[in-house]
Amino acid sequence: MNVKDTIGLLKSEKASALMAELYGREGAAENETRYEKVLTGFEQTFGDRENILLFSSPGRTEISGNHTDHNHGKVLAGSINLDCVGAAAVNYSNLIHIISETYDQDITIDLNQLEPSAKKAGTTDLIKGLLKGFKEAGYSIGGFDAYVTSNVISAAGVSSSASFEMLLCSMLNTFFNEGRMDSVAYAHIGKYSENIYWDKASGLLDQMACAVGGLITIDFTEPAVPEVEKINFDFGSQDHSLIIVQTGKGHADLSADYSSVPNEMKKVAQFFGKEVLSQVTEEQVIEKLSEVRSFAGDRSVLRALHFFEENKRVEEEVKALKEGNFEKFLKNITASGNSSWKWLQNCFTNSAVQEQGITIALALTELFIAEKQRGACRVHGGGFAGVIMAMLPNDLTDEYIRYIEGCLGEGCAYRMSIRPYGAVCINELLK
Repeated sequence: MNVKDTIGLLKSEKASALMAELYGREGAAENETRYEKVLTGFEQTFGDRENILLFSSPGRTEISGNHTDHNHGKVLAGSINLDCVGAAAVNYSNLIHIISETYDQDITIDLNQLEPSAKKAGTTDLIKGLLKGFKEAGYSIGGFDAYVTSNVISAAGVSSSASFEMLLCSMLNTFFNEGRMDSVAYAHIGKYSENIYWDKASGLLDQMACAVGGLITIDFTEPAVPEVEKINFDFGSQDHSLIIVQTGKGHADLSADYSSVPNEMKKVAQFFGKEVLSQVTEEQVIEKLSEVRSFAGDRSVLRALHFFEENKRVEEEVKALKEGNFEKFLKNITASGNSSWKWLQNCFTNSAVQEQGITIALALTELFIAEKQRGACRVHGGGFAGVIMAMLPNDLTDEYIRYIEGCLGEGCAYRMSIRPYGAVCINELLK
């Protein structure tokens, strides 16, 4: 299909229904227009093609399991209605050419030159890492052109990078691997790219949540084959909305803070001759507490205790959702947030203690919730800066958004929904 035919496909009843599934009824028309603009942008940049395809990959919300995946713990997460969208076509060359409308980037990569730069940062290195990851895993790569846009909030804990990574994985899988790859393969390749080409000690949570889609719980005890379970639960049925609040400064320049969390947790595991905390028990740490503190340090111990308790909370939240006990679920959200703030200590960076956007937003939201006696909130994502999450009854969401935007700035609050699809080729869903 060429550009004109694909735009025509977007006008079909099936496409309209899909847009409503992905973005909600209120966002369907807006996003149909967005897809059309991506196709037009592709045509203006690369010309018309008969083999053009559309792709979408969501951002993600982390509901619980804050900083547990990298030590092979448990998480509860969901794909959201903010996404990275791209139009792409094979170009039958050794070059990959990607235009990012959102970030005003024009990137060309030679498939024969995939070494990372000395800086190990930026989009070009990330893409090279993905391509190298495909090759290392035994998958095929090839040349293609892509025009991409994204409304996933950047450097804010909703996984704009992982969303982009999984979008490109979907393209490479569709174009060169006959669609045989699964979401776990996507996630491992994304993790490889961030670990090796960005020197970022990330786990698999972001990539898995973006790739799989829907509301999911993941057990990373065996990270090569994580256990993924979709949870059939509709927040809307409980008359609640999930709201993400951007608190100001992003966390793009806080890699050292981010990496300190898994490294310190692993330091505790090393005391017991293990690699990660999932191989150790909380009872072992407490029994040897004095020696562990001396070996790993107090913050490391606190972060380890957070890991053990957070795993229990994920189990309790999944159980509560399956049983329809929404109040118990919300109480565990609050407990998870308190643990992240007090034990994990990822709500601000010690390198700039007077910059505490996360903790200011949490304090304001806790005041609001205390007054209304309903709802829950927590730090969201990697932390240190970026966003918080609030879960509030629908009759309070407009009031809360006015309140928080009045304090932190207009447009800082985003009302989210969980979408049922992860990283996908849109054309495949419309067959």
